[in-house]
Amino acid sequence: MRLIAYLNEQGRPALGARIGEELVELTALGLPATLDELLRQGEPGLMAAREALARATARRPLAGLKYLPPVLDPAKAFAIGLNYTDHAAESNFEPPKYPVVFQRYVSSWVAHEQALVRPKVSTQFDYEAELVAVIGKAGRYIAKKDALEHVAGYSLFNDGSIRDYQLRTNQWTLGKNFDATGSFGPEFVTADELPAGATGLQLSCRLNGQTLQNANTRDMIFDVATLVSVCSEAMALQPGDIIITGTPSGVGMARKPQVWMKAGDVCEIEVEGIGVLRNPIIDEA
Repeated sequence: MRLIAYLNEQGRPALGARIGEELVELTALGLPATLDELLRQGEPGLMAAREALARATARRPLAGLKYLPPVLDPAKAFAIGLNYTDHAAESNFEPPKYPVVFQRYVSSWVAHEQALVRPKVSTQFDYEAELVAVIGKAGRYIAKKDALEHVAGYSLFNDGSIRDYQLRTNQWTLGKNFDATGSFGPEFVTADELPAGATGLQLSCRLNGQTLQNANTRDMIFDVATLVSVCSEAMALQPGDIIITGTPSGVGMARKPQVWMKAGDVCEIEVEGIGVLRNPIIDEA
């Protein structure tokens, strides 16, 4: 299934399933209004969604849809740094021997088609194309061999970064969490729609139509199963938690000349089989 979180005609959160260029409104059929709640119901919730989708006949066009981030309020959003060897090299770091983990906060991202905001205190607004793994089954100390059983599905993320703030210290939290500088979406794709661990998928970033990042998820240093297992060593994972799995080479900071996102630009993140996450760029008022 390909599930989309959006605002319905009454301006309230709702959940739908995409079929082509149309949407089946699952919430109107008695399903939860958010993916957060659906995932908390576990496999029975996803099965109920599949059954509702199978019997549904009414659909609405996707055109004009007001997207929301797939998961509205994850308890934890792990972000992984330097998870591609070539990106570590262009950033002048040795490839890590253990995952580099930091946190992103809900206030730091927007949905598909919503504007990313370049803050007034910096011009160094960078893009990062990333795959997102969404946890569907709770667990602690999860073995790597069992880890993919805890992943309900996948989405996309633009880990927009304010580089001058990020690099002022060896802790990246501030530069990675300016308000509305990242994006998440457009949809949640259940794991059964993709290869195990979402491996072997082409991942790219385009800025104003020019491809600046182009890699494959098989090139990650730490694959999805490893990341799930490692994160679960520190804290119990819960349904709706997300892991933003890292970006490949080609970021704007490492280019000569450097490339920064600015007002009027459009940034697109694409992962094969998952979709395209698109956002215009504006300046902070």
